[in-house]
Amino acid sequence: MRCAPRRLVRLLQVSTQPPIPDAPDDDGRILLSQATVGDLEEEYVLDALRSGWVAPLGPHVDAFETEMAQRCGVEHALALSSGTAALHLALEGVGAGPGRAVVMSSMTFAATANAVAYTGATPVLVDSRPGDANIDPLLLDDALGTLRREGVDVAAVVPVDLFGRVCDYDVIDQVVATHGGDQRIPVIADAAESVGASFRGRPSGSFGLAAAQSFNGNKIMTTSGGGMLLSNDGDLIARARYLSTQARQPVPWYEHTETGYNYRLSNLLAALGRAQLVRLDDLVARRREIRDLYAAGLAEVPGIRFLGREEGRDDEEDNCWLTGIVVDPAEHATTADEIVAAMNATGIEVRHLWKPMHRQPALSGARAFVSGVADDLFAHGVTLPSGAGLRDTDIERVVATLLAHLGR
Repeated sequence: MRCAPRRLVRLLQVSTQPPIPDAPDDDGRILLSQATVGDLEEEYVLDALRSGWVAPLGPHVDAFETEMAQRCGVEHALALSSGTAALHLALEGVGAGPGRAVVMSSMTFAATANAVAYTGATPVLVDSRPGDANIDPLLLDDALGTLRREGVDVAAVVPVDLFGRVCDYDVIDQVVATHGGDQRIPVIADAAESVGASFRGRPSGSFGLAAAQSFNGNKIMTTSGGGMLLSNDGDLIARARYLSTQARQPVPWYEHTETGYNYRLSNLLAALGRAQLVRLDDLVARRREIRDLYAAGLAEVPGIRFLGREEGRDDEEDNCWLTGIVVDPAEHATTADEIVAAMNATGIEVRHLWKPMHRQPALSGARAFVSGVADDLFAHGVTLPSGAGLRDTDIERVVATLLAHLGR
């Protein structure tokens, strides 16, 4: 009777060993951000299997929504198949569409821009602030002011919480409030990378009219693939829930009066997410320890800057999803391309920071308000292995390999 569930558990790569710390990939490679799962996840997933609820509804879906809403301090949550789906539905909910613009971070993963494209709205890209990767409020102000003078209808502003650090929504809200006239422009937080982080006492997921979270396989907590839409606006969530289930009408037969989407999260994956949510604080704590180990190992090397919470600042906590560094070309004759190639050649997965959307061929015609900050981050910044299952010795190997490349 247990043969099939055990086989499925092996396919999910569930470990029965203590989850923190754990071994790197079996072939000796050190991966960038591998999921960390163990006995608790097995217990929850097997419960979902044995219950018979394997469809995109069920008790684990309901509980996951309730628990995440409570964790983030909002009234409503909707479990979905991806963070992209969550962002898409949020934009649909505020009326983004053809003839309207969505102002968004340029420094982000393509999913943010894709969600805008799904609605037919026009993306307007804004660069990062100096010293950080998150959106620059001054350039945001410039963009909104310019668009307003030109008579462009702005449907939403989408800041992105990059690499685990929550944007300064207090400043963003102040900027947005000065534009838009009688109709306040809604802020939709792309919180895909900041689950478990906080800013001035408020958790990620509680900012903006709505927030979109991601539980992709490499995120700080995972459902393999999944996302959550969070909001205090019950009407927005109700509309998103309706659209996410193919926009089916509440009648005994299958009737649809508009286009919907197949965006719901399965009960099996919600069970996995619930177990990960129980362990979220521990997962964040371990990733923070890992960043501290990197900081200690590279402390004597000039020209290396860490992304994340500013030193000495105690009103925010990033989740340390990925440890990002920027290498000063004035101190080191190397580029992000060369660092990535050298590290990966030794079996250590290192990646570039996001390539800005204003440099992406798919958005070559998009309007952009840029300062060069994101371009510099892409040219000289990388992310280091950061998974909660990494051992201290793995971090030592990463540091030693990076130092060798830098000639230290």
